[in-house]
Amino acid sequence: MASLATSTISARPVKALLAPLPSRTSHVATSALVATRLVPHKTYGATLISHPQRLRSRGPSVSFSVRCSSTLSPDLKSTIDKVVQSHKVVLFMKGTRDFPQCGFSNTVVQILKSLNVPFETLDILENEMLRQGMKEYSSWPTFPQLYIDGEFFGGCDIAVEAYKSGQLQEAIEKAMCS
Repeated sequence: MASLATSTISARPVKALLAPLPSRTSHVATSALVATRLVPHKTYGATLISHPQRLRSRGPSVSFSVRCSSTLSPDLKSTIDKVVQSHKVVLFMKGTRDFPQCGFSNTVVQILKSLNVPFETLDILENEMLRQGMKEYSSWPTFPQLYIDGEFFGGCDIAVEAYKSGQLQEAIEKAMCS
């Protein structure tokens, strides 16, 4: 069963969190909740959700309630650990190797096929708990997610850049020899 944690954040700390954002972004919020998501491995930008509005100060008595729930149960974590440890190259993707359901997943599949290496794929669209759990497991919000030799390698953009530079081939060769 997923654990549930609740915390309260006052308006003052929210303003403090917004202050260090680069000047090229504006401080925005959805109707009542700040909508900033930091993407792992990237140190810039924010994802804005819904229609942006300027934040207005409502005084010190305003507070926001935040609920965080974990979708990565111990059983699911154990299952994912077994999958990524038992195969040298694993791709968690939307769709299948033969019928990818998104362009990014297709791109990584084509790269792996061009390298002529054996790889396993798991369709995250078949299981909502797996899809949400993988985001938490890897601390990576999007798919596909590529694992090489039991370690998270990256998503589509990282795989493409690593392929162009030869780093992907090196990582796979190293994994196949271990």
